[in-house]
Amino acid sequence: MAGSPRDLCLFTFGINTAYRAGELLSLSVGQVDYLHLGDRLDLKQAKTKLYRPATLNAPVIRTLRDWLAVHPDPSPEAPLFVSRKDGRALRVATVNNLVKTWCREAGLRGNYGSHSLRKTWGYHQRVQAGRPVALLMTAYGHASERQTLDYLCIQDTEIKELYDLEL
Repeated sequence: MAGSPRDLCLFTFGINTAYRAGELLSLSVGQVDYLHLGDRLDLKQAKTKLYRPATLNAPVIRTLRDWLAVHPDPSPEAPLFVSRKDGRALRVATVNNLVKTWCREAGLRGNYGSHSLRKTWGYHQRVQAGRPVALLMTAYGHASERQTLDYLCIQDTEIKELYDLEL
């Protein structure tokens, strides 16, 4: 991935914005080439058809700039994440395969795919940064806290830890 500015940008966008792969793949060069650190990107969610903003951090902007500097078609209407084969937008199935390859190369075991990028963002927000589930629910566009807990697959671990405390 380090040798591919496109792949690094895709990965970085995915784990820092929690957009679905299809939403990321819908982006055109013209939608992002003017963005700077702290700017908000408002994308229409594939499932809910509602717009969801994400504030872009330094890693996203840095990898975006690196990718745009070598993008094969910098015209505003060109897909941001293009296939090397035909110049069209990548497909979600391709992103699934990329994520599986990246995880395998990193020595990770498990079933990973394009949605793993979105889940990674939420997991780190919840577990490492201690963000409340209600806040993540809103950020994801979920209908309930239960949906977010199920989505992140962390509630079982947290419930088990309740019993680890010796009274």
